Amino acid sequence: MTQKRVLITRRLPDSVMEQAASTYDLETRDSEIPLTEAEAKRVLGEFDGVLTTLGDGFTANAFESSRPLKCRILANFGVGYNHIDIAAAEWHGIAVTNTPGTVTESTADIALALILATARRVVEGDRLVRAGEWVGWQPTQMLGHAVSGKTVGIVGMGRIGQAVAKRCHFGFDMKVVYATRSPITDLEFTATAMDSPKAAMQVADFVVVTVSANPSTHHLINAELIDAMQSHAILINVSRGDTIDESSLVEALERQQIAGAGLDVYEFEPQVPPRLTALSNVVLLPHLGTSVLSTREAMGFMALDNLNAFFAGKSPPNRV
Repeated sequence: MTQKRVLITRRLPDSVMEQAASTYDLETRDSEIPLTEAEAKRVLGEFDGVLTTLGDGFTANAFESSRPLKCRILANFGVGYNHIDIAAAEWHGIAVTNTPGTVTESTADIALALILATARRVVEGDRLVRAGEWVGWQPTQMLGHAVSGKTVGIVGMGRIGQAVAKRCHFGFDMKVVYATRSPITDLEFTATAMDSPKAAMQVADFVVVTVSANPSTHHLINAELIDAMQSHAILINVSRGDTIDESSLVEALERQQIAGAGLDVYEFEPQVPPRLTALSNVVLLPHLGTSVLSTREAMGFMALDNLNAFFAGKSPPNRV
């Protein structure tokens, strides 16, 4: 049987690449930037399957072609798939899969890192020492915000949201409130469900956004919800950048309407607004949520499992 022709849009960990190369007629792009819409259109006509990565331009227009599309599956490397027009893929008979579960623990860890770094001004302190400007301990130097015993508000209580809440509850004795679409009855810790994201954000000292990326969550966290936060509160985003209205967040931070923010994702990443980078009350990470070798390997193997099942005539285990 002729091997299926598969494209991996950006190089993955070596162990994943070796397994993919042993199974498929494999091609890998020699680039670290996402596929453009024009590139996406081309590869849809040339490959049987594509293992796609964050930001690849699989827009509705990319699926439009004067010739039949060869591609039958887009195996996404990651949980979020807002870079793929799902409706267009379905219209053209192309399966789309993702990698849920593999990213939970590492993403939750980054959320806690952002809470601590923002509240305790860790990055500012590091810069002070490196610049040679630290003159020694002082009673009122770089006073931050306490984390232990405070209230965390989780917006989106899925796998990642629950993992963040668990760390906050058991690790820092925090009270947990949350807003989510589906009722939850099996939590292993005490948490209070709120009627809406706004209600959760009004009472939280730390707000952590962990919703999935889809049209319904675009700008879910808007100016009205940010305005509802307490003045000492801190906003953390480890979901997708466009779940927050970035311009409204920047304005709130500039006015010191809220105490700060910790961001691992951005609305137009990798572009980060200069107004945001100029602020000292925000910690900015380069989308490190899943940047752990074991996590990235697990994501890659799950994506390959989806490809393997599909080409074997079976239902992919993680079809979206």
